[in-house]
Order: sequence, then structure tokens, then C-alpha cells
Amino acid sequence: MKEQKKTVIQTVDDDTRRLAKTLLRNARFAALAFHETGSLTPMISRIGLATDLDGSPITLISGLSAHTQALQADPRCALLVGEPGKGDVLAYPRLSLICRAQQIKRDETKHERIARRYLNHNPKAKLYASLGDFAFFHIEVERASMNGGFGKAYQLAANDIITDNCVNAALADSEQSAIDHMNEEHRDAIALYARHFGKAKDGDWTISGFDSEGMDLVCSDQNLRVFFPEPLVSAQDLRRTLVEMAKAGRM
Repeated sequence: MKEQKKTVIQTVDDDTRRLAKTLLRNARFAALAFHETGSLTPMISRIGLATDLDGSPITLISGLSAHTQALQADPRCALLVGEPGKGDVLAYPRLSLICRAQQIKRDETKHERIARRYLNHNPKAKLYASLGDFAFFHIEVERASMNGGFGKAYQLAANDIITDNCVNAALADSEQSAIDHMNEEHRDAIALYARHFGKAKDGDWTISGFDSEGMDLVCSDQNLRVFFPEPLVSAQDLRRTLVEMAKAGRM
């Protein structure tokens, strides 16, 4: 009998998908790998990062940069997200994404949404967004690999990370008003979400984004992903879900 080849690749389950999504949603920056224009030599740069409602990475980069010119010539690229902490840096989870980048023109319908979500996540980038040579890019995930720590290697498909849910499209129109309302009127509830569901320390937490699976919180330079107990079935479920989560946090 032929001996089966051993593999270090683990089975992808819901916990794996949640970790991958958390790494991506929490990231404010990423290492971007691309092909240098002309020579096709592999190159790496650091870029700011946020996500669209479905979890697709989005970025804002200068047209004068080498990586913008490279992506316009060849959209194939890769991203690495996941921040190490103290001790062994290789013990911390990280996610590598194989992608294709697409520049978003200012007259495209989705430009306003992309810009809004990116700047909510990275408010210090507002100055760059106003400069004429900067442009937003939508980065389509094709597949990914994740190292969740020693002995925890995974291969993920795009649909393990990207949430193709019609609720996200419905949320796009009402998302900002919901964010503004919560940040202006319900900071106590947001603090509960961070502490009870996100296991975070107390701080001046605000909401930077909603989507069908959860919400993104920020406090100074910290980002925190909080998942809903269940994905939204409709955009109208958002208010009810937030009220129920606040009640749970107070119990």
C-alpha cells in the first residue's frame, strides 16, 4: 500500500474563517507585493488598508508611487496582514492574500462608498484623499493562505473570507447614518460591545463600519472586529441586533 504523504494544511472551519476575516477587518495597513513595472521583479511596499462591506480590501495610494504604476500595468498582487506582539513574531497569526487590484475612478458609483469606508477606518488619511494624484483601489481576493500560529496552516478560498450577501448592498445606503447615530447617541452601548463581545479594554470606542456579519470599532490607533451573534437577514435587522447586544452586555 502506498504511504500517504503527510500535510501540514489543516481543515478550514468556521473558527478559521472568523480568524481570517478578523485579521483582514482589523488591518489598517498591509504589505503589498507586486511586479515592478518593466522588469517584473518582485517588489514590496506598505499601504494603508480598509475593507468594503463584503470584506474586500480597499486602499488609497498615490499615482506617483511605483506600486500604483505597477498595479495599473499588472493588477496581480498579494497582501500580508496580521500584526505580531511581544515575543516570537512567528507565533502570531497572519494572512496572505492572492489578489487583483482595480483602480476606482472618481466618477464611479461605488467611489463614494469606498472613500467613506476607507476614511472611517483611517481618518488620518483625509488629507491624502483630497490630493488629485491619489486614487482608491478595490482589491479582489482570489485565494489566501493563513498561518494561525505553530502547526496551524490553512488554504482558503475567496468565499471563506469575502461575504457575498445581498444585505451588504442594502446596508450601503443606510450605513453612515447608523454609524453617526450610534457614535453621537449611544457611546455607552459601543463601550459594551467592545468590552463584552470584543474582550477589549475600556476606551473611547466608536464605530467605523457595519456589514452583514458585524461591526468595526476604533479607539485611537486600535481596531476591533465585533461579530454579530448571527448574520443579518435584512438591513432592518441592524437596529434590533444592536439593541439585543447592548442588553446582553449589561446582563
